[in-house]
Amino acid sequence: MRISVIGCGYLGAVHAACMAELGHEVIGVDVDPAKIEYLRRGEAPFFEPGLPELLESAMATGRLRFEEAPALEELADVNVHFIAVGTPQKDDTGAADLTYVTSAVALLLEAIPEGSHPVVVGKSTVPVGTAEALAEILEARGITLVWNPEFLREGFAVQDTLSPDRIVYGVSNDPEHAQRGRAALDEVYASLLASGIPQIVTTYPTAELVKVAANSFLATKISFINAMAELCEATGGDVADLAEAIGHDDRIGKKFLRAGVGFGGGCLPKDIRAFMARAEELGVADAVAFLNEVDAINLRRRDRVVDLATKALDGDVTGRRITVLGAAFKPNSDDVRDSPALDVARRLADMGAAVTVTDPEALPTVRRVAPGLPLEPDTQVALEGADLVVLLTEWREYVDLDPASVRTLVARPVLIDGRNAIDPAHWREAGWTYTGLGRPAAP
Repeated sequence: MRISVIGCGYLGAVHAACMAELGHEVIGVDVDPAKIEYLRRGEAPFFEPGLPELLESAMATGRLRFEEAPALEELADVNVHFIAVGTPQKDDTGAADLTYVTSAVALLLEAIPEGSHPVVVGKSTVPVGTAEALAEILEARGITLVWNPEFLREGFAVQDTLSPDRIVYGVSNDPEHAQRGRAALDEVYASLLASGIPQIVTTYPTAELVKVAANSFLATKISFINAMAELCEATGGDVADLAEAIGHDDRIGKKFLRAGVGFGGGCLPKDIRAFMARAEELGVADAVAFLNEVDAINLRRRDRVVDLATKALDGDVTGRRITVLGAAFKPNSDDVRDSPALDVARRLADMGAAVTVTDPEALPTVRRVAPGLPLEPDTQVALEGADLVVLLTEWREYVDLDPASVRTLVARPVLIDGRNAIDPAHWREAGWTYTGLGRPAAP
Protein backbone atom coordinates (compact mmCIF):
# COMPACT_ATOMS: atom_id res chain seq x y z
CA MET A 1 0.00 0.00 0.00
CA ARG A 2 1.06 3.60 -0.60
CA ILE A 3 0.49 5.37 2.71
CA SER A 4 0.84 8.94 3.98
CA VAL A 5 1.02 10.02 7.60
CA ILE A 6 0.01 13.64 8.16
CA GLY A 7 1.71 14.88 11.31
CA CYS A 8 5.08 13.47 12.34
CA GLY A 9 5.08 14.13 16.05
CA TYR A 10 5.13 11.35 18.61
CA LEU A 11 2.21 9.40 17.15
CA GLY A 12 2.89 10.09 13.48
CA ALA A 13 6.62 9.39 13.41
CA VAL A 14 6.16 6.05 15.18
CA HIS A 15 3.23 5.10 12.97
CA ALA A 16 5.07 6.00 9.76
CA ALA A 17 8.13 3.96 10.69
CA CYS A 18 6.03 0.98 11.76
CA MET A 19 3.94 1.02 8.57
CA ALA A 20 7.15 0.94 6.53
CA GLU A 21 8.35 -1.92 8.71
CA LEU A 22 5.16 -3.80 7.74
CA GLY A 23 6.17 -3.45 4.09
CA HIS A 24 4.21 -0.40 2.94
CA GLU A 25 5.55 2.59 1.02
CA VAL A 26 5.19 5.51 3.43
CA ILE A 27 5.55 9.29 3.22
CA GLY A 28 5.43 11.32 6.43
CA VAL A 29 4.38 14.96 6.15
CA ASP A 30 4.73 17.72 8.74
CA VAL A 31 4.73 21.52 8.81
CA ASP A 32 7.80 21.67 11.07
CA PRO A 33 10.96 21.77 8.90
CA ALA A 34 13.27 21.03 11.84
CA LYS A 35 11.32 17.87 12.67
CA ILE A 36 11.42 16.76 9.04
CA GLU A 37 15.19 17.26 8.89
CA TYR A 38 15.65 15.11 11.99
CA LEU A 39 13.54 12.35 10.52
CA ARG A 40 15.21 12.51 7.11
CA ARG A 41 18.50 11.81 8.89
CA GLY A 42 16.90 8.79 10.51
CA GLU A 43 16.91 10.50 13.91
CA ALA A 44 13.94 10.65 16.26
CA PRO A 45 13.11 14.23 17.39
CA PHE A 46 12.10 12.83 20.79
CA PHE A 47 13.16 9.93 22.99
CA GLU A 48 11.38 6.65 22.34
CA PRO A 49 13.13 3.31 22.83
CA GLY A 50 13.51 1.38 19.58
CA LEU A 51 12.39 4.18 17.28
CA PRO A 52 15.85 5.33 16.02
CA GLU A 53 16.71 1.76 15.02
CA LEU A 54 13.35 1.35 13.32
CA LEU A 55 13.73 4.63 11.41
CA GLU A 56 17.19 3.65 10.23
CA SER A 57 15.99 0.22 9.13
CA ALA A 58 12.89 1.49 7.35
CA MET A 59 14.68 4.31 5.54
CA ALA A 60 17.40 1.93 4.38
CA THR A 61 14.75 -0.06 2.50
CA GLY A 62 13.62 3.05 0.61
CA ARG A 63 10.05 2.53 1.81
CA LEU A 64 10.03 5.50 4.21
CA ARG A 65 10.58 9.18 3.47
CA PHE A 66 9.59 12.48 5.00
CA GLU A 67 8.47 15.70 3.34
CA GLU A 68 7.63 19.18 4.54
CA ALA A 69 3.98 20.16 4.08
CA PRO A 70 2.15 20.64 1.83
CA ALA A 71 3.88 18.06 -0.45
CA LEU A 72 0.74 18.03 -2.61
CA GLU A 73 2.17 16.15 -5.59
CA GLU A 74 3.58 13.38 -3.39
CA LEU A 75 0.16 12.88 -1.77
CA ALA A 76 -1.80 12.65 -4.99
CA ASP A 77 -1.46 8.91 -5.63
CA VAL A 78 -1.58 7.63 -2.04
CA ASN A 79 -4.04 4.81 -1.20
CA VAL A 80 -4.46 5.48 2.52
CA HIS A 81 -3.85 8.76 4.38
CA PHE A 82 -3.43 8.64 8.17
CA ILE A 83 -4.13 11.79 10.19
CA ALA A 84 -1.86 11.74 13.24
CA VAL A 85 -1.75 15.39 14.31
CA GLY A 86 -2.03 16.69 17.86
CA THR A 87 -5.23 17.78 19.59
CA PRO A 88 -3.93 19.96 22.43
CA GLN A 89 -6.06 21.28 25.24
CA LYS A 90 -7.53 24.75 24.87
CA ASP A 91 -6.40 27.06 27.65
CA ASP A 92 -9.80 28.63 28.23
CA THR A 93 -12.19 25.66 28.24
CA GLY A 94 -10.14 22.46 28.52
CA ALA A 95 -11.72 21.23 25.29
CA ALA A 96 -9.62 19.69 22.53
CA ASP A 97 -8.26 22.07 19.92
CA LEU A 98 -9.07 20.56 16.51
CA THR A 99 -7.17 23.17 14.48
CA TYR A 100 -4.52 20.69 13.35
CA VAL A 101 -7.11 18.05 12.44
CA THR A 102 -9.14 20.40 10.27
CA SER A 103 -5.93 21.72 8.67
CA ALA A 104 -4.89 18.15 7.83
CA VAL A 105 -8.26 17.46 6.21
CA ALA A 106 -8.03 20.70 4.23
CA LEU A 107 -4.55 19.69 3.04
CA LEU A 108 -5.81 16.31 1.87
CA LEU A 109 -8.81 17.81 0.08
CA GLU A 110 -6.39 20.02 -1.82
CA ALA A 111 -3.95 17.20 -2.57
CA ILE A 112 -6.39 14.43 -3.58
CA PRO A 113 -7.31 14.68 -7.27
CA GLU A 114 -10.96 14.92 -8.29
CA GLY A 115 -12.32 11.48 -9.07
CA SER A 116 -9.82 9.74 -6.79
CA HIS A 117 -11.21 7.62 -3.95
CA PRO A 118 -8.55 7.06 -1.30
CA VAL A 119 -9.25 6.24 2.32
CA VAL A 120 -8.51 8.74 5.09
CA VAL A 121 -7.86 7.26 8.53
CA GLY A 122 -8.08 9.34 11.69
CA LYS A 123 -5.75 8.32 14.49
CA SER A 124 -5.78 11.54 16.51
CA THR A 125 -7.73 11.60 19.76
CA VAL A 126 -10.80 13.75 19.08
CA PRO A 127 -14.09 14.61 20.79
CA VAL A 128 -16.95 12.28 19.96
CA GLY A 129 -18.84 13.59 16.95
CA THR A 130 -15.76 14.84 15.12
CA ALA A 131 -15.52 11.89 12.72
CA GLU A 132 -19.12 12.15 11.56
CA ALA A 133 -18.65 15.85 10.77
CA LEU A 134 -15.44 15.18 8.84
CA ALA A 135 -16.97 12.20 7.01
CA GLU A 136 -19.74 14.40 5.66
CA ILE A 137 -17.14 16.70 4.09
CA LEU A 138 -14.95 13.90 2.75
CA GLU A 139 -17.73 11.68 1.44
CA ALA A 140 -19.06 14.60 -0.63
CA ARG A 141 -15.81 14.20 -2.57
CA GLY A 142 -16.05 10.42 -2.73
CA ILE A 143 -13.39 10.00 -0.04
CA THR A 144 -13.88 7.38 2.68
CA LEU A 145 -13.13 8.05 6.35
CA VAL A 146 -12.29 5.45 8.99
CA TRP A 147 -11.52 6.29 12.63
CA ASN A 148 -8.74 4.08 13.96
CA PRO A 149 -7.77 5.23 17.48
CA GLU A 150 -4.26 4.72 18.82
CA PHE A 151 -3.43 3.17 22.18
CA LEU A 152 0.27 3.91 22.48
CA ARG A 153 2.16 3.93 25.74
CA GLU A 154 5.17 6.22 25.75
CA GLY A 155 8.24 4.05 26.14
CA PHE A 156 6.47 1.15 24.38
CA ALA A 157 5.09 2.90 21.29
CA VAL A 158 6.88 0.77 18.70
CA GLN A 159 5.77 -2.43 20.42
CA ASP A 160 2.21 -1.13 20.77
CA THR A 161 2.03 -0.30 17.05
CA LEU A 162 3.54 -3.50 15.74
CA SER A 163 1.86 -5.75 18.29
CA PRO A 164 -1.25 -3.96 19.58
CA ASP A 165 -3.66 -5.58 21.99
CA ARG A 166 -6.61 -4.63 19.73
CA ILE A 167 -7.35 -2.82 16.47
CA VAL A 168 -10.48 -0.66 16.34
CA TYR A 169 -12.20 0.65 13.19
CA GLY A 170 -14.93 3.26 13.31
CA VAL A 171 -16.65 3.11 9.92
CA SER A 172 -19.25 5.10 8.02
CA ASN A 173 -22.99 4.50 8.23
CA ASP A 174 -22.89 4.33 4.43
CA PRO A 175 -22.40 0.63 3.54
CA GLU A 176 -20.23 1.34 0.50
CA HIS A 177 -17.88 3.64 2.38
CA ALA A 178 -17.85 1.26 5.36
CA GLN A 179 -16.85 -1.68 3.15
CA ARG A 180 -14.21 0.34 1.31
CA GLY A 181 -12.69 1.67 4.51
CA ARG A 182 -12.60 -1.71 6.22
CA ALA A 183 -11.03 -3.38 3.17
CA ALA A 184 -8.30 -0.75 2.96
CA LEU A 185 -7.36 -1.01 6.64
CA ASP A 186 -7.53 -4.80 6.51
CA GLU A 187 -4.86 -4.61 3.82
CA VAL A 188 -2.76 -2.13 5.80
CA TYR A 189 -2.89 -4.32 8.91
CA ALA A 190 -2.98 -7.69 7.12
CA SER A 191 0.01 -9.18 8.91
CA LEU A 192 -1.20 -8.00 12.32
CA LEU A 193 -4.69 -9.37 11.79
CA ALA A 194 -3.24 -12.66 10.54
CA SER A 195 -1.39 -13.01 13.84
CA GLY A 196 -4.72 -13.06 15.69
CA ILE A 197 -4.86 -9.54 17.12
CA PRO A 198 -8.51 -8.79 18.03
CA GLN A 199 -10.37 -6.53 15.61
CA ILE A 200 -13.39 -4.44 16.59
CA VAL A 201 -15.41 -2.82 13.79
CA THR A 202 -17.89 -0.28 15.08
CA THR A 203 -19.38 3.17 14.51
CA TYR A 204 -17.55 6.48 14.45
CA PRO A 205 -18.82 7.61 17.88
CA THR A 206 -17.88 4.34 19.54
CA ALA A 207 -14.38 4.37 18.04
CA GLU A 208 -13.85 7.94 19.26
CA LEU A 209 -15.12 7.03 22.73
CA VAL A 210 -12.89 3.96 23.05
CA LYS A 211 -9.71 6.02 23.45
CA VAL A 212 -11.05 8.61 25.88
CA ALA A 213 -12.98 5.97 27.84
CA ALA A 214 -9.82 3.87 28.21
CA ASN A 215 -7.76 6.84 29.35
CA SER A 216 -10.49 7.97 31.72
CA PHE A 217 -10.62 4.51 33.27
CA LEU A 218 -6.85 4.39 33.74
CA ALA A 219 -6.84 7.88 35.23
CA THR A 220 -9.64 6.85 37.58
CA LYS A 221 -7.72 3.77 38.72
CA ILE A 222 -4.60 5.83 39.44
CA SER A 223 -6.55 8.47 41.31
CA PHE A 224 -8.44 5.80 43.25
CA ILE A 225 -5.26 4.35 44.72
CA ASN A 226 -3.98 7.86 45.41
CA ALA A 227 -7.21 8.58 47.27
CA MET A 228 -6.54 5.42 49.29
CA ALA A 229 -3.05 6.80 49.96
CA GLU A 230 -4.65 9.87 51.52
CA LEU A 231 -6.68 7.61 53.81
CA CYS A 232 -3.58 5.57 54.66
CA GLU A 233 -1.73 8.75 55.60
CA ALA A 234 -4.59 9.71 57.91
CA THR A 235 -4.81 6.30 59.57
CA GLY A 236 -1.31 4.82 59.52
CA GLY A 237 -2.13 2.30 56.79
CA ASP A 238 0.27 1.22 54.07
CA VAL A 239 -1.05 1.88 50.56
CA ALA A 240 1.52 -0.49 48.99
CA ASP A 241 0.19 -3.42 51.02
CA LEU A 242 -3.37 -2.28 50.36
CA ALA A 243 -2.75 -2.18 46.59
CA GLU A 244 -1.18 -5.62 46.63
CA ALA A 245 -4.09 -7.07 48.55
CA ILE A 246 -6.84 -5.70 46.31
CA GLY A 247 -4.76 -6.28 43.16
CA HIS A 248 -4.96 -10.04 43.67
CA ASP A 249 -8.67 -9.76 42.87
CA ASP A 250 -8.93 -10.60 39.16
CA ARG A 251 -11.76 -8.10 38.81
CA ILE A 252 -9.41 -5.31 39.87
CA GLY A 253 -5.88 -6.35 38.86
CA LYS A 254 -2.55 -4.92 39.95
CA LYS A 255 -1.79 -2.60 37.04
CA PHE A 256 -2.03 1.15 37.66
CA LEU A 257 -2.38 0.61 41.41
CA ARG A 258 0.90 2.21 42.50
CA ALA A 259 0.21 5.31 44.56
CA GLY A 260 2.47 8.29 44.08
CA VAL A 261 2.69 11.82 42.77
CA GLY A 262 0.12 11.06 40.08
CA PHE A 263 -0.23 10.94 36.32
CA GLY A 264 0.80 13.48 33.71
CA GLY A 265 1.94 13.56 30.11
CA GLY A 266 0.28 14.62 26.90
CA CYS A 267 -2.67 12.20 27.00
CA LEU A 268 -4.39 11.37 30.28
CA PRO A 269 -4.75 14.90 31.73
CA LYS A 270 -5.84 16.54 28.48
CA ASP A 271 -8.06 13.65 27.43
CA ILE A 272 -10.12 13.54 30.62
CA ARG A 273 -10.54 17.34 30.56
CA ALA A 274 -11.56 17.29 26.89
CA PHE A 275 -13.95 14.43 27.67
CA MET A 276 -15.61 16.49 30.40
CA ALA A 277 -15.84 19.53 28.12
CA ARG A 278 -17.45 17.49 25.32
CA ALA A 279 -19.90 15.84 27.72
CA GLU A 280 -20.98 19.29 28.86
CA GLU A 281 -21.52 20.35 25.23
CA LEU A 282 -23.67 17.26 24.72
CA GLY A 283 -25.73 18.00 27.84
CA VAL A 284 -24.54 14.91 29.73
CA ALA A 285 -21.92 16.47 32.02
CA ASP A 286 -23.27 14.52 35.00
CA ALA A 287 -22.24 11.25 33.34
CA VAL A 288 -18.55 12.10 33.69
CA ALA A 289 -18.70 14.50 36.63
CA PHE A 290 -16.63 12.02 38.66
CA LEU A 291 -13.65 12.88 36.42
CA ASN A 292 -13.49 16.30 38.09
CA GLU A 293 -12.59 14.53 41.33
CA VAL A 294 -10.21 12.19 39.49
CA ASP A 295 -8.37 15.27 38.21
CA ALA A 296 -8.46 16.96 41.63
CA ILE A 297 -7.08 13.91 43.46
CA ASN A 298 -4.27 13.72 40.94
CA LEU A 299 -3.29 17.35 41.43
CA ARG A 300 -3.50 17.04 45.23
CA ARG A 301 -0.69 14.47 45.19
CA ARG A 302 1.65 17.13 43.84
CA ASP A 303 0.63 19.40 46.70
CA ARG A 304 1.34 16.57 49.11
CA VAL A 305 4.91 16.12 47.87
CA VAL A 306 5.57 19.85 48.26
CA ASP A 307 4.13 19.70 51.80
CA LEU A 308 6.29 16.69 52.67
CA ALA A 309 9.39 18.45 51.33
CA THR A 310 8.64 21.52 53.42
CA LYS A 311 8.10 19.39 56.51
CA ALA A 312 11.32 17.45 55.89
CA LEU A 313 13.21 20.76 55.86
CA ASP A 314 11.72 21.99 59.15
CA GLY A 315 9.03 24.12 57.58
CA ASP A 316 11.14 26.33 55.32
CA VAL A 317 12.77 25.31 52.01
CA THR A 318 14.40 28.69 51.41
CA GLY A 319 18.02 28.23 50.37
CA ARG A 320 17.94 24.50 51.08
CA ARG A 321 19.47 22.22 48.47
CA ILE A 322 16.92 19.84 46.96
CA THR A 323 17.81 17.27 44.33
CA VAL A 324 14.88 16.16 42.17
CA LEU A 325 15.41 12.79 40.52
CA GLY A 326 13.41 12.85 37.31
CA ALA A 327 11.68 15.45 35.17
CA ALA A 328 9.80 13.38 32.58
CA PHE A 329 6.24 12.41 33.44
CA LYS A 330 7.26 8.74 33.29
CA PRO A 331 10.44 6.72 32.71
CA ASN A 332 11.58 5.82 29.18
CA SER A 333 10.32 9.16 27.89
CA ASP A 334 11.56 12.73 27.53
CA ASP A 335 8.00 14.10 27.65
CA VAL A 336 7.52 16.77 30.32
CA ARG A 337 4.01 17.85 29.32
CA ASP A 338 1.98 18.22 32.52
CA SER A 339 4.74 16.32 34.31
CA PRO A 340 4.17 16.01 38.07
CA ALA A 341 7.94 15.83 38.55
CA LEU A 342 8.64 19.09 36.75
CA ASP A 343 5.66 20.79 38.40
CA VAL A 344 6.91 19.91 41.89
CA ALA A 345 10.47 20.98 41.03
CA ARG A 346 9.22 24.35 39.79
CA ARG A 347 7.07 24.90 42.87
CA LEU A 348 9.95 24.18 45.22
CA ALA A 349 12.21 26.50 43.24
CA ASP A 350 9.55 29.23 43.34
CA MET A 351 9.45 28.81 47.14
CA GLY A 352 13.14 29.68 47.32
CA ALA A 353 14.74 26.23 47.40
CA ALA A 354 18.02 25.63 45.59
CA VAL A 355 16.63 22.92 43.33
CA THR A 356 18.74 20.76 41.03
CA VAL A 357 16.89 18.56 38.53
CA THR A 358 18.41 15.51 36.89
CA ASP A 359 16.93 13.14 34.30
CA PRO A 360 18.51 10.67 31.84
CA GLU A 361 16.61 11.98 28.79
CA ALA A 362 14.37 14.96 29.50
CA LEU A 363 16.84 17.73 30.37
CA PRO A 364 17.03 19.23 26.84
CA THR A 365 13.24 19.51 26.87
CA VAL A 366 13.25 20.99 30.39
CA ARG A 367 15.84 23.54 29.28
CA ARG A 368 13.37 24.80 26.66
CA VAL A 369 10.25 24.92 28.83
CA ALA A 370 11.82 25.91 32.18
CA PRO A 371 15.01 27.79 31.25
CA GLY A 372 15.67 29.10 34.76
CA LEU A 373 15.69 25.71 36.49
CA PRO A 374 19.16 24.38 37.38
CA LEU A 375 19.86 21.08 35.62
CA GLU A 376 22.55 18.45 36.08
CA PRO A 377 22.83 15.40 33.80
CA ASP A 378 25.14 13.48 36.15
CA THR A 379 23.14 11.89 38.96
CA GLN A 380 26.10 11.66 41.31
CA VAL A 381 26.95 15.34 40.85
CA ALA A 382 23.30 16.32 41.27
CA LEU A 383 23.20 14.57 44.65
CA GLU A 384 26.27 16.25 46.09
CA GLY A 385 25.47 18.34 49.15
CA ALA A 386 21.70 17.79 48.97
CA ASP A 387 19.62 18.52 52.05
CA LEU A 388 16.75 16.54 50.55
CA VAL A 389 16.37 14.07 47.69
CA VAL A 390 12.98 13.74 45.98
CA LEU A 391 12.40 10.81 43.61
CA LEU A 392 9.68 11.82 41.13
CA THR A 393 10.31 9.74 37.99
CA GLU A 394 11.07 6.07 38.56
CA TRP A 395 13.89 5.64 36.07
CA ARG A 396 15.64 2.33 36.63
CA GLU A 397 18.94 4.02 37.43
CA TYR A 398 17.29 5.87 40.33
CA VAL A 399 15.45 2.83 41.64
CA ASP A 400 18.73 0.88 41.59
CA LEU A 401 20.80 3.49 43.45
CA ASP A 402 22.84 2.08 46.31
CA PRO A 403 21.64 3.97 49.41
CA ALA A 404 24.91 3.44 51.29
CA SER A 405 26.98 4.93 48.46
CA VAL A 406 24.57 7.78 47.83
CA ARG A 407 24.58 8.69 51.52
CA THR A 408 28.25 9.73 51.24
CA LEU A 409 27.28 12.36 48.64
CA VAL A 410 24.44 14.19 50.35
CA ALA A 411 24.49 16.64 53.24
CA ARG A 412 21.45 15.04 54.85
CA PRO A 413 20.21 11.50 54.05
CA VAL A 414 16.54 12.39 53.66
CA LEU A 415 14.47 10.95 50.80
CA ILE A 416 10.90 11.45 49.65
CA ASP A 417 9.87 8.65 47.33
CA GLY A 418 7.19 10.27 45.19
CA ARG A 419 6.64 7.07 43.21
CA ASN A 420 6.80 4.45 45.99
CA ALA A 421 9.35 2.80 43.72
CA ILE A 422 12.08 1.76 46.16
CA ASP A 423 12.33 -0.47 49.22
CA PRO A 424 11.89 1.63 52.38
CA ALA A 425 13.60 -0.92 54.63
CA HIS A 426 16.69 -1.07 52.40
CA TRP A 427 17.15 2.70 52.51
CA ARG A 428 16.35 3.03 56.19
CA GLU A 429 18.90 0.34 57.01
CA ALA A 430 21.48 2.47 55.20
CA GLY A 431 20.68 5.41 57.48
CA TRP A 432 18.16 7.31 55.38
CA THR A 433 15.01 9.01 56.57
CA TYR A 434 12.53 7.62 54.05
CA THR A 435 9.05 9.00 53.33
CA GLY A 436 6.67 7.46 50.80
CA LEU A 437 3.19 8.53 49.77
CA GLY A 438 0.53 6.67 51.72
CA ARG A 439 3.17 4.66 53.61
CA PRO A 440 3.72 4.60 57.37
CA ALA A 441 6.68 6.25 59.03
CA ALA A 442 9.53 4.07 60.29
CA PRO A 443 8.51 1.95 63.32
